[in-house]
Amino acid sequence: MREGQLSFHLVEDGETVLRLYPLIVQLRPLLASPEDWLSRWRRQAEEGYRLISLHEGHEAIGLAGFRVQENLVHGRFLYVDDLVTDTKIRGQGHGERLMQHLFQHAASVGCTKLLLDTPMVNLPAQRFYRRCGLLATALRFSCSLERNWNRE
Repeated sequence: MREGQLSFHLVEDGETVLRLYPLIVQLRPLLASPEDWLSRWRRQAEEGYRLISLHEGHEAIGLAGFRVQENLVHGRFLYVDDLVTDTKIRGQGHGERLMQHLFQHAASVGCTKLLLDTPMVNLPAQRFYRRCGLLATALRFSCSLERNWNRE
């Protein structure tokens, strides 16, 4: 595939979000329906979540959800919530293209870091992120408040 056939699009409307459901559900299979995805996108967009899609011609082949944040630990950073390329065409460099686009966007809006989380057991994703230049620099701890909040 020639690079010229690829294009990035900022997703700003619900109709486009719904069309991207087949991609996001590959990454987030717990999404109950396209409408659930749309509802979540709308809520998260109110809090700064942005979505870009990567297209080959008119077909969406990848997407990334992200937000620009700032805290005392990292300063201003771009946090990647979601990153997925279509399973049918993985291994063709599209994930790297998405990451490069995110790196460029982060720099253009004054971020000094790009951060993301991936499960400890997701070794293929960890290898991919290392190839993209990311390092494992922290260990995130979490717990369900439903399970732990009411301990006696």
